[in-house]
Amino acid sequence: MNFGKNNVATQTSDLKNRNRKTTTMILHSQEANRMNRKKVCIVGASGKLGRYMVRLALDKGYQVVGVCRESSVHKLDEFKERISIIPGLSNDRSVIQRAVDGCDGVLTVLVPWGVNHYSTGTAQAVLDFSPRDARLVFSCGWHISMDGKDVYSWKLKVLVKIFSWIVKALRFADISDQVEACRRIFASNKKWTVVRGSDLTEGASQGLPCWSEHVGDAILKSNLTHRIDFALFMVEALLNDNLIHKAPAIVGRLTPSAVAMGQG
Repeated sequence: MNFGKNNVATQTSDLKNRNRKTTTMILHSQEANRMNRKKVCIVGASGKLGRYMVRLALDKGYQVVGVCRESSVHKLDEFKERISIIPGLSNDRSVIQRAVDGCDGVLTVLVPWGVNHYSTGTAQAVLDFSPRDARLVFSCGWHISMDGKDVYSWKLKVLVKIFSWIVKALRFADISDQVEACRRIFASNKKWTVVRGSDLTEGASQGLPCWSEHVGDAILKSNLTHRIDFALFMVEALLNDNLIHKAPAIVGRLTPSAVAMGQG
């Protein structure tokens, strides 16, 4: 009589079948999660701000496409198994067209490198090629004004004027090109946000920065934000429709001016 052996064989077969079904369900679940994950492109991914945004976006479950100069691809080595990297200049329209294809959001570090319209070329390509309903979030500094109602100190005005003249004379950067890039963004009907950063420093996260619509508001007086929190604000803005068609000026949540206003 082989009843015992037959029973063991039957149980083993049932166990194998259950394991196969479980494995299939897990694979299907993983595939579904992958298909449901939102896709975000980060333009300027290899810089300090860009790498923070890559890490934060991955932590939130986004599929990430990074754009950076070919010479800077190695700076993204820690993420190379987890993201897609498209090397090239961000004002190369063909590079941006490929990078933003199918993206739900685009995070752009809007830098004014050189004197060949780098910022305007980058911004225009993102505006032209990003999907119609994609959330577009651009970074720049406080010197950008959307409505002309910002109030700048004489010190900041002088520093911006001198810095702009020096970097343009050296053909290193063109601040006026960044101004023009933002003017084009403000005129667009895409779902954009322009995040205007204060002075930046490194350090542990203080949480999501505070913001105001105009430079000169009391909450912004401290003029300092941790770079990781600038990145955090950029990534969080992807899901904040209240920031569409706004240019928030940000400051660190634990800075004296934010705490004084009860925001810390």
